[in-house]
Amino acid sequence: MQEWSIEEWENTKKSGQLCAFYLYTPMCGTCMVASKMMEVIQQTFPQIPMGKINLNYAEELAYEYQVESVPCLLIAEDGEVHDKIYAFQSVSYLFEKFQKED
Repeated sequence: MQEWSIEEWENTKKSGQLCAFYLYTPMCGTCMVASKMMEVIQQTFPQIPMGKINLNYAEELAYEYQVESVPCLLIAEDGEVHDKIYAFQSVSYLFEKFQKED
């Protein structure tokens, strides 16, 4: 999964298409597991733009989206974030989230 800047996320979100932004921190063990899940999801849905960002370098993003913890997955469509996922649960759970949206 490619690292995005906040500007890349905002531009992708504004495009109106379904997209996702994965927020993580590198020292978070749960984030490491979630990152592996997200790699599988990205390969399963290559048509959906997905990026990631180290939240340590994007504090304003945490405030803007009222991020309570990491890992966090923002899913947007039509220019608006409509889903904020903290409990990644399983690849199957994430697959269903994107399958419904796709």
